[in-house]
Amino acid sequence: MLRLENITVRFSGLVAVDNLSMIVKDRTIHSLIGPNGAGKTTVFNAISGLVKHDGRIFLDEYELTKLPVHKRVYYGIGRSFQNIIIFKYLTVLQNLMLGIHPHLDYTFFDSVFETSKFSTYERKARLKAIEVADILGIKSILGVYAGTLPYGYQKLIDVGRALMSEPKIILLDEPAAGLTEKESDIFKEKILKIKEAGLTTFLIEHDMRMVFDISDKITVINFGKKIAEGMPNEIVKSPEVISAYLGTEITQP
Repeated sequence: MLRLENITVRFSGLVAVDNLSMIVKDRTIHSLIGPNGAGKTTVFNAISGLVKHDGRIFLDEYELTKLPVHKRVYYGIGRSFQNIIIFKYLTVLQNLMLGIHPHLDYTFFDSVFETSKFSTYERKARLKAIEVADILGIKSILGVYAGTLPYGYQKLIDVGRALMSEPKIILLDEPAAGLTEKESDIFKEKILKIKEAGLTTFLIEHDMRMVFDISDKITVINFGKKIAEGMPNEIVKSPEVISAYLGTEITQP
């Protein structure tokens, strides 16, 4: 699904990502973990086209390396960010519908005069929003103003908006950050639902219980370099990972 070949990102004299190569397989949950400052979000920014880098990036058979940011969504990249941006005075439905804009094909004239073309695409957007809300378990609050909802629900709206673009792979940057333990457990279930819907998830997360519970594969980086990669039961026992990040072994359920 996603292939990174020798990705290196430099900021002045600092090497934030150092010759990273990895593969995220189709319809899996792949986690990228490591200490703060290890370069995890920079990897996501390279995939998204937000930072310059050496090396090559492929999604399926398409090379994304030189594509501008706004075109990568058309090839199937969806993303949520650490700091969510919610339109508080729009409903959940309206927030979700904003995410489908790459697939809309009507003009300003169509929207002003509400032509049949406009109505067709608006109907498509509503139906897609209902489908996404059903996956995330927020169908019952589609008419609620987003700003009145708890932070955990706002996180789900942010992820839902990324799903609206019909991505092949969704990049989730610390989705459990700021959530209570109960909210984190709920979010974990939603990520598994995304996988059941046939999508690939690439996850950055510091909640190790979540990571080891749901990941099919884990890549660990430290100071921008890959130090380990494998199944959760392999990573949890890796001396390099324990030393650099975990501090102690995590007992898996």
